[in-house]
Amino acid sequence: MSHITKVKVHNYSAGPCILPQEVFEQAAQAVLDFEGSGLSILEISHRSKPFEAVMAKAQSLVKELLGAPEHYQVVFLGGGASLGFHMVPLNYMKVGGKSAYANTGEWATRAIKESKLVGDTVVVASSEDKNFSYIPKGFDIPADADYFHFTSNNTIFGTQWKQFPKSPIPVVCDMSSDIFSRPVNVADFALIYGGAQKNMGPAGATVYLFDPERLGATGRKLSPMLDLKNHGAKESMYNTPPVFAVYVSMLTMEWMKRMGGVAAIEKRNAVRAKLLYDAIDRLPVFRGTTAVEDRSVMNATFVLTDAALEPTFDALWKEAGISGIRGHRSLGGYRASMYNALPIESVQVLVDLMEEFARKHG
Repeated sequence: MSHITKVKVHNYSAGPCILPQEVFEQAAQAVLDFEGSGLSILEISHRSKPFEAVMAKAQSLVKELLGAPEHYQVVFLGGGASLGFHMVPLNYMKVGGKSAYANTGEWATRAIKESKLVGDTVVVASSEDKNFSYIPKGFDIPADADYFHFTSNNTIFGTQWKQFPKSPIPVVCDMSSDIFSRPVNVADFALIYGGAQKNMGPAGATVYLFDPERLGATGRKLSPMLDLKNHGAKESMYNTPPVFAVYVSMLTMEWMKRMGGVAAIEKRNAVRAKLLYDAIDRLPVFRGTTAVEDRSVMNATFVLTDAALEPTFDALWKEAGISGIRGHRSLGGYRASMYNALPIESVQVLVDLMEEFARKHG
């Protein structure tokens, strides 16, 4: 019988994405036996005392890691950030009012589309003219709008807001793909929301961190399922929450805390991003696709200067155990998603491979 050595997989998937190995091990044990209860985390009641403690811990960790003001609330809901796109105007746009949006990519475009279903929606900044390859700057946010919405990081196009806009009105931000990757001043936001499946946990949960004092002023009667104020009052328990996704998110946030918190993670992320972007810029067979000053620390997008070499490059990275590096189907090229749990060793494997490829084909 031949011995087959398993190749280590370097996971660059854009989401669902890599999570810490120790979190996988803890979650796997809980699937078999949650805290010695004899029950799986998959079958316990969301109303049980052990899970109520999980939910409370997860909510507390979101606020602690991001330094949120004490009165802010955290809820975990299903539906993804895509449902959030519709909930935002329902909860923040007054009847007869209007919203303001920045359009920097696919998910911002979808958020704008949902807002238009609810009321008057003004796009005050857009990078669509250059296929979303940069972050707009120097635009004005109308003081008569009910809120301003932007998407902090753009997974498909690989851009990221380095400085958040100064706004005269409440700010709402979809931070799905870079939440917990860097410190933010939560008090500057009426709402931060995002799908869990990038830096926080598995697909199935969406986190909403919000100032409850900003809610309930739209003059609109909402379904309880779409009412953030209701979900906050019910502590995420108005209906059955995504139990397993919340549990794994809690484990991941505990890991972040052990790693030194968001400030330490930001430094770690910066080192990885510099390692890869330096290679893209140094090796003439590769070319970055976004404005240098707006490059995402989470999602590095690049192409080969000679597209005919793609099959050769693809064979090389697949053989090295690299996974999920192909660009989004709408964009092509390559995208290396470097979320919090990706080890720098995986980035070094990719960089070494790129250098080898450049020596042969440069």
